[in-house]
Amino acid sequence: MDFEPTERQAYWRDRVRNFIENHVRPAVPTYREQDAQGDRWKVIPVVQELKAKAKDQGIWNLFMPPRNDGHHHVDDTYDFEGPGLTNLEYALCAEEMGKIGFASEVFNCSAPDTGNMEVFHRYGTAEQKDQWLTPLMNGEIRSAFLMTEPFTASSDATNIETRIERDGDEYVINGRKWWSSGLGDPRCKVSIVMGKTDPNAGRHAQQSMILMPNDAKGVNILRHLPVFGYDDAPHGHMEVELKDVRVPLSAMLLGEGRGFEIAQGRLGPGRIHHCMRTIGVAEEALAKMCRRLQEREAFGKPIYKHSVWEERVARARIDIDMTRLLCLKAADIMDKVGNKNAKQEIAMIKVQAPNMALKIIDDAIQAHGGGGVSDDYGLANAYAHQRTLRLADGPDEVHARSIARMEFAKHAPQEGPSANALRDGKGPARNDNRPSSGDMGATR
Repeated sequence: MDFEPTERQAYWRDRVRNFIENHVRPAVPTYREQDAQGDRWKVIPVVQELKAKAKDQGIWNLFMPPRNDGHHHVDDTYDFEGPGLTNLEYALCAEEMGKIGFASEVFNCSAPDTGNMEVFHRYGTAEQKDQWLTPLMNGEIRSAFLMTEPFTASSDATNIETRIERDGDEYVINGRKWWSSGLGDPRCKVSIVMGKTDPNAGRHAQQSMILMPNDAKGVNILRHLPVFGYDDAPHGHMEVELKDVRVPLSAMLLGEGRGFEIAQGRLGPGRIHHCMRTIGVAEEALAKMCRRLQEREAFGKPIYKHSVWEERVARARIDIDMTRLLCLKAADIMDKVGNKNAKQEIAMIKVQAPNMALKIIDDAIQAHGGGGVSDDYGLANAYAHQRTLRLADGPDEVHARSIARMEFAKHAPQEGPSANALRDGKGPARNDNRPSSGDMGATR
């Protein structure tokens, strides 16, 4: 088993890494200054400048899958610009992007645009791609994904109450969504909305996904939702009311009742990307912690020489490396045999990565003392963001449930009523790894 990156993997990872270190990291002070000025919901100029530079260098749309990725394509004649990296190749790039919060957008690889673009690519018609995918891939507009709702148990997406009803040559959308990430950005022009078209159909055939222009009549942003006090502007997380919103029949994605099918294709790669960016966040926190511990003295010696910190730093390195290997394993399985065959690995990294990062960030905060809980070092913000990932794309409990059920199936008793229940799909082996709507709308 070879753990060294291939020449192609290292080539793209290093191009992203070098661009971040040479261009993005030096721009962080400018970003903070521009972010603090004027209206919170705005386009930040330095990001636009960096995007143009990255696009010019060809480090752009790295997440888009190869043409032969084996997924459904409504229109195979449509082409796109992108290097066609595999999940494994892109995962290494995503880790580098995770080290600075706005780096993903610089390469046009930020959530939820990445997942939405992949949905357009896999399931969209030529008309839908021309209208929305082209400007998204050019970095001209942004998008949102409206799934989670405030009045239902969002960990079970079958509970979604938003209705999508056909009326002549239009669909009418009614409902309320929240944690609709990206709707605060003035460039956010389109949303993918999940709702029910037929509440009497089978449990996983009731839901559909439909495209909604954000300036349509009846789209009312009620409020932005801060995360531990952070507004995450200009991206933001919004609660939005959809009241008699009318869209043409051509806005339906793939067909009525196929919402879960689309969601399953969307969420698998997105979880890999989230987790690899999380590893980048953890690496950044570990680096800050190590520097801080060597700069300060307490009780007559440098803080890093106190044994408790040696233990914490060692544990951090072990946990980061173990989590990275699990993420890369999941990405490799997805590339070789498809998303469905990597269900358990995807679920495992989705539980492991944010919990790992939270522990390391918490230790880094402790190392910085009072400064750690301030905004001076970025650790409090990183903690807030990573804490949301224990909910985004499905809460820990949903993924743990899937992992456990797959384990129960592997070790099912051969005889007796329990074995019969497992074989009949009534026991814990029922592998219902459906997407949950407890994703705070921030999926890829």
